[in-house]
Amino acid sequence: MKILFVIDSFYTTNNGTSISAQRFAGELRKRGHEVCVLCWDTPKEVQGADVQSAKEGLTDGDFTTEKFRIPVFQPLCDKHDFSFAKNNKNIVHDACDWADIVHIFVPFGISMAAINYCNEIGKPVTAAFHIQPENMTSSVNMGKVEWFNELFYKSFRSNIYNRVRHVHVPSKFMGDMIAKRGYTAKIHVISNGIQSEFLEAGRQYIDFGRPAKSAELEGKIVITMVGRLSGEKRQDVLINAVPYSKYADRIQLVFAGKGPKYDEYVALGEKLANKPMFLYLSKEELIRHLGMTDLYVHASDMESEAISCIEAFATGLVPVIANSEVSATPQFALDGRSLFAPGNPKDLARAIDYWLDHPNERKYIGELYYQSAKRYTLENSVTQFEEMLNEEIADCAKAREKKNEKVVAQ
Repeated sequence: MKILFVIDSFYTTNNGTSISAQRFAGELRKRGHEVCVLCWDTPKEVQGADVQSAKEGLTDGDFTTEKFRIPVFQPLCDKHDFSFAKNNKNIVHDACDWADIVHIFVPFGISMAAINYCNEIGKPVTAAFHIQPENMTSSVNMGKVEWFNELFYKSFRSNIYNRVRHVHVPSKFMGDMIAKRGYTAKIHVISNGIQSEFLEAGRQYIDFGRPAKSAELEGKIVITMVGRLSGEKRQDVLINAVPYSKYADRIQLVFAGKGPKYDEYVALGEKLANKPMFLYLSKEELIRHLGMTDLYVHASDMESEAISCIEAFATGLVPVIANSEVSATPQFALDGRSLFAPGNPKDLARAIDYWLDHPNERKYIGELYYQSAKRYTLENSVTQFEEMLNEEIADCAKAREKKNEKVVAQ
C-alpha cells in the first residue's frame, strides 16, 4: 500500500518520535510498501553520523514544505533540535491524494491540515500519540503544572485524536492516560520497537562475555544513560546521586545524547571525581558502548515508552528506572530493585550500590532482562502497525458505504 507519514521533522536523530518514524518507514519499505513523508526537512539537514541512521527511513519521494519559524520560541525549538513544518495547502493535498492511507505522528498544524483534508475526501487516516504534553511544558519549566498540561491534552483531543478512528500509543500507560481524558478512538498499544542488532549484541555478550573496556574506561564503573539532555529527562538526578554512592571515586557517568541542558550538566558534573562524558553516538557506536557499560540508569520523569531503555537491557544490562507516575518506563522493571523514587538522588544511589554490590546477581538478572526485550522487536511492532492500517482502511470503506446509502435514501 501507499503510506504517507506526516511529521514536522523527519530526518533528525535527536528525537525519539522521528527515529521511530524512520525505522517504521524502513521496515515497511522492506515489506513492499511505498512510504513517503510529509515534512519540512530533507536528508541534507542531517550531519555526520546522523546520516547513516536517517538512511534507514530514507524515502524516494518526500512531500516537503518549508520550515515554520515561531517568533520568540524558535530559539527554544532549535535547542531541542525540532522545528515545525509550514502548512502549505497544495502540498498537503498532493501528499494525501498520493496515499492509500495517511498516518499522523505529531499533533501540530500540518497534521491538523492533513486530517481535515482526509476527512473531507474520505481518505483513511490514523494517528499516533507519541508526545506527552508534559514533555513540551517541561521546556518552559511547567511540566508539573497540571492545569497547563490539561490544556494541551484537551487541544490534542479535539484537533487531532477524536477526529480519527484509530490511535497508536507506544505503551499501555499512554493508552490509559488518554482514555481517561475522553479520547474516543480505538487505542492500539504498539511498542516503537527495537532493532535486532541490540538483541544480537545481547546474545553475544551473554554467551561470550562483555567486551574489554576502552582505555579511557578501563578500571572504572561505567553507568550510562541515553536520552536528550533536557529538563524532564533528569540527568541531573544521576549526577547528584554519584556522591552518595560508596563507589563514587570509581563511577564514570556517560550520557549519550545532546540538548539544551548540556552546559548546565557539564558544570554540575565538575564536582565528581570522574567528570561525566557526553557522547553523541551512531547505532553501532552505542551498541559497542553498551557492551562496556556496567549499569544502565533511566532517570526521566516523563516518558511515553523510552526505547533507549529497552535497547540497553536488550544487551543484557540491568536498568535502574525512575518510578514516576507520569512515565511508562517503570513497566519494564522486573522487580522493585530496578526502581528508585523519581527525582531522589539518595534513593538512586541506594539502587546503584545494590546492583554494584551483587555482580553475580546483576549478571543473572541481566540475562532475564535480555529475554524480556525480545517482546519489543521492531518486526513485531510493524506487523501490528500494518494490522491497524488495514483495519482503518476497512473501517473507512464501511463509513463511505453508509454515507452513500444515506445519500441514495434521500
